[in-house]
Amino acid sequence: MTRAILIIDDEETLARNLALYLERQGWETRVAGSAEDGLAQFNEFRPDVVLLDHNLPGMTGLEALQRLKAADPAACVVMMTGHGGIDLAVTAMKAGAADYLTKPLGLAELKLTLERLMSQGRLETTVHYYAQRQAEGSGLDKIVGRSPAMLALRERIATLLESEQRLADSDAPAVLIQGETGTGKELVARALHFDGPRRAAPFVELNCGALPANLVEAELFGYERGAFTDARQRKAGLVETAEGGTLFLDEIGEADASTQVKLLKLLEDKRFRRLGGLRDQRVNVRIVSASHRPLEQMVKAGQFRADLYYRLRIVELKVPPLRERGNDILDLARHFLRLHGHRYRKGDLHLSPAAAGELLRHKWPGNVRELRNAMEQVALLVQGEEVGVRDLGLAIAGLEAVADEPAGAEAAGTGDLNLERAERRLIERALERTAGNVTQAARLLGISRDTLRYRLERLGLRTADGAEADPRGDGERRH
Repeated sequence: MTRAILIIDDEETLARNLALYLERQGWETRVAGSAEDGLAQFNEFRPDVVLLDHNLPGMTGLEALQRLKAADPAACVVMMTGHGGIDLAVTAMKAGAADYLTKPLGLAELKLTLERLMSQGRLETTVHYYAQRQAEGSGLDKIVGRSPAMLALRERIATLLESEQRLADSDAPAVLIQGETGTGKELVARALHFDGPRRAAPFVELNCGALPANLVEAELFGYERGAFTDARQRKAGLVETAEGGTLFLDEIGEADASTQVKLLKLLEDKRFRRLGGLRDQRVNVRIVSASHRPLEQMVKAGQFRADLYYRLRIVELKVPPLRERGNDILDLARHFLRLHGHRYRKGDLHLSPAAAGELLRHKWPGNVRELRNAMEQVALLVQGEEVGVRDLGLAIAGLEAVADEPAGAEAAGTGDLNLERAERRLIERALERTAGNVTQAARLLGISRDTLRYRLERLGLRTADGAEADPRGDGERRH
């Protein structure tokens, strides 16, 4: 990623030589001969580091340091001087300097200082904006299933990972993961990262459907101080946080037109610009995206950019729905029962033959997520260690009816294939069945509460009794 540095020093020859050396090290540099000129350039250039001399004509370096920290509390300033001693160094550090160097500067010492500051800055950015999940629980071996479809998917992933290990450069291909809601697309994305050559770098994810469109862009690309009303300080975006690693964009089909344009630039040029920023930054990040919506149909309908679609699907992986995975249903059910049985101290829970048959007959519209939630409910409520048909009844009964209704409507001759209207009808049915309880409706639909809340707001939907759906998702309603 391109790094920028501003050198404020009235010794023209020294400043020019420093700039030449740092440019060879990959820095974008600017030089100012006075504190006043440096402050003006800082507001325009917004560098990552300021190299500031203390003995300047007019305003001193310490005064300039105070002005810089007032303009941007996060500014990284390295003081340098050929005069002074411990007292000046202590004063500069108390005023907010990140480090202190004495002249004549040693280039090796300068390089080490800048590398340390940049590494520290990346670490702080990552901790502040993203708490990276541990690799435990992620990987190709965590994708459960022995059905032909899942074996083929794992083989395709393994082939892709093997090819990436032999890449001559760091430009890993973008991957698009297609599949119904709840099939485990995130698990596939995490396997691509944690089993691949980028495993030691961050895995950063964003659900594009869980945030209003105007916030998605700010979260992705970050913003400069003053970019909008509430931007009181510079904020790094998720693209920067994912430097060297993977950026996973879930529900990419929900991204608005403006975000799609910027994502296309990121994919093509490996460059981005913060909101309110004046310069592009280069970044090394691998893009993995996922969608349950038919992106190819959205392209034909003019709802998604064709050029972005083709850049996202250099490699396409399709995750099969649970109803097409045969006995994987039982393998997963036993896995989740074992997991939740231990969590709730219920012993070794197991399925009766009749219960296993019931699981195989169910259509699983919510896929693996629905199965996992159903097994957790069973583990909570079952008496004894054997799970029977009665124990499964409450956990899977409601969704069967919801899943049947769209097919029934189609059979009745509505013939309406409009995606947004179909989504509206399905959400309305789920809300009716749950008396407006957003949390339960989200569970029926096999999506997260936040995703349903966003779609309620986008579609302007209300609960069955005419009240607005509660945005907190706790089942209460406002009149």
